[in-house]
Amino acid sequence: MQPDVVDPTDRRVLERNYDYAQKNLWILSMWYEYDVERMVELLAVNGIQLSPNDEKRFGEYYNAVQSDGNGTI
Repeated sequence: MQPDVVDPTDRRVLERNYDYAQKNLWILSMWYEYDVERMVELLAVNGIQLSPNDEKRFGEYYNAVQSDGNGTI
């Protein structure tokens, strides 16, 4: 029997990992080996709120992705 495979882009997993990364997009993007823009897109599409510090840096892009609705600009 194979162990359950965890999807790292699942909303619950993303949210938990963002917490583990101390709500820091730079750390989370390094952990996932994604560029920061891709991490912002994943969080936005999944409706995961940015930390206040990340909101200052990436809030405009985050909001644009959420407005677009499909995760691409």
